[in-house]
Amino acid sequence: MLSRFTRFFVYIFERALPDAYVFALLLTFLGAALAHWLAPHGSVQAILSGWYRGVFDIFTFAFQMVMMLATGYALASTPIAHRVLERIASIPTTPRTAIALTVVTSLIASWLNWGLGLVASALLAREIAKRIRIDFGWLVAAAYSGFVISTEGLSGSIALSQATHGSALNMVEKATGQILPFSQTVFTPFNLIPVAALMVILPILLCFTGPAEKDVVTADVEKLKAEDAPPAVKKESGSLGALLDHAWLFTLLLAAIGAGALFVTLRASNFSLDLNSVIMILFLTGVLLHWRPLAYAAAMRKAGRFTGPLILQYPLYGGLMGIMTSTGLAGVLSAAFIRFSTARTLPLFTYLTSLIITLFIPSGGGHWAVQGPFAIPAAQALHASLAGTTMSVAMGESAANMLQPFWVLPILAIAGISMRRVMGFMVLTFLTALICFALSLFFLLPLSAPAAAARSATGLVQVLKGPGMQKWAIPEPGDISVATLPGAAKQKAVFGYERFAAMSGGYIAPGRPEILLLGNDTPDDLTPRGMALLDAAIASLVSPQ
Repeated sequence: MLSRFTRFFVYIFERALPDAYVFALLLTFLGAALAHWLAPHGSVQAILSGWYRGVFDIFTFAFQMVMMLATGYALASTPIAHRVLERIASIPTTPRTAIALTVVTSLIASWLNWGLGLVASALLAREIAKRIRIDFGWLVAAAYSGFVISTEGLSGSIALSQATHGSALNMVEKATGQILPFSQTVFTPFNLIPVAALMVILPILLCFTGPAEKDVVTADVEKLKAEDAPPAVKKESGSLGALLDHAWLFTLLLAAIGAGALFVTLRASNFSLDLNSVIMILFLTGVLLHWRPLAYAAAMRKAGRFTGPLILQYPLYGGLMGIMTSTGLAGVLSAAFIRFSTARTLPLFTYLTSLIITLFIPSGGGHWAVQGPFAIPAAQALHASLAGTTMSVAMGESAANMLQPFWVLPILAIAGISMRRVMGFMVLTFLTALICFALSLFFLLPLSAPAAAARSATGLVQVLKGPGMQKWAIPEPGDISVATLPGAAKQKAVFGYERFAAMSGGYIAPGRPEILLLGNDTPDDLTPRGMALLDAAIASLVSPQ
C-alpha cells in the first residue's frame, strides 16, 4: 500500500505539476480571467491597476518571510546548535528510536520557528545517518514531518500577520479595525490540542512504517562526513579589514542596540509578538551565537540559497491579492461561501478549501493573500469565529504541505536526497494531520460569542423607542464586534470576546463574555428589536456552545 501511495504522488508532483513559479503564473492568469468574468469591477484597467498595486504592496511582508527563513537557518548553523544536534544524534541506538527522536525534535523546532525546524531537522538527519544504519528516505521524512505544525507555532506567517498592526496581509484588521493576538489564535485549545496530539501520534506512527530490511537504502556515510567536515580556519592577516571582520565588540554593540529596541517595542505592545519581533529575536540570537561578524555574514550567504523561490513568487501572489480585492472578486467568492456555510461549519469548509489551495500556493503568506480576502468577510457575515477561520487556513496549509514539494526542497537539499524517496511517508503524515485538525475545528472551536445576538438583527437597528443616549465603549484589540453606533465603527454598543482573550484591565476571558451596554432604566425604553437583541445576547451567554 505504501509503495502504491508513493508511485501515485511521485507521478502527480514530479510529472504532472509544473514548477511552483509556473503555478503562480497560472493562478495569476486564472484570477484575472475570473475577475473579468465574475467581479463587479472586472474591467481590464481595474485588473491591471489592482495587480500592479498588489505586487508592490506585499514587498514588506515578502522580505519579512525571507528574513524569517534566513535568520532561522543562520541560527541552526551556529557551532553551538551543531554541537547540540550531535549530542541529540548520539542518543538513539536503533532505527525506530532514531525516527521517534527525529520527529519530536523536528516538531518542537518547527513550532518555535519554521525556518529553524527545516534546517535543524535536516542537519539532525545527517548526523543520525552517520551513526545508525537506517533507511535515509524514512529518516528524512521523519525530519520533515515536524513541519506539519509550523503554521500553528510562534512563527506562522498567517497568525503573525493577523497580530501585526498595519501588515499588508492583516485581513482581520482591514475588515474590523482590530488585530488578532496570539491569545486568540496560537494559544487556544483548538490549536494546542491537535498540536499535542500530533506530537504523540506521529512518532509512534512513523516508527512502524519503515521499509523491510531488504529495501533499506542508507546514506553515503563517507560523503556526509566529507561534506560536514569543518573548513580550514584562515589565519587573520593582521590587516585592518581582517581585524574588523572578526571584531566581536561589534557583535555586542549590535546585540545591545537590538535588545534595547526590542524591549521598548514589546513593552509598548504589552509584550505581544509579531513578525518583526520574532525576526529580531532570531537575528540577535544568531548574531550572538556566531559571535564574530564574518561568521554570521557567511551563514546568511548560505541561507540565501534557499530564499530565491520566495523572492520570485511572493510578488505574484501579492498581485493576485490585488486583483481579488480591487475588482470585488474576493466579495463574490465570499458570498459563495456564505450560501452553503454556517457559523459552525465555515471554519471546517475553509480548512478543506485551504488543503486544495495549498497544493497550488505552498507559501503560507501567499496562500493567505489569496484565501484571506474572501474567508474573513465570509466569517464576518456569518458571525463565525474570526480566529478559528484564520487558523483553519493555517491548519490546511500545514497538512497539505506534506504533499506539496515546495517546503521540502530546502530540507532535501541539505540532506542530499530526492523527493521520490520520502513522498510515501509524507502521505501518512498528511492523513494523520488531516484528521487531527478537522476534528479540532469541528469539536473544539467555540462559536463566536455574539453569534446568536447578531442573528437577531442586521443592518441599522433602532434600539430605543424615543430620544436617548445609547452607551458605547472602545474595547481591547481582538474583540468581536456585533453592533456599533451609526457612522462610528470604533464606538461599539454590542461586542464580545473569544474564550481566553485579553480584556480591559488586564483580565482574561474565562468563557465567552458578551457586552451589551445599557443604562439602568434603558430596558424600559427598548424597542421590540432592541429587546430581541438583549434576549439573544443573554441566550448566547448561557449557551453551552
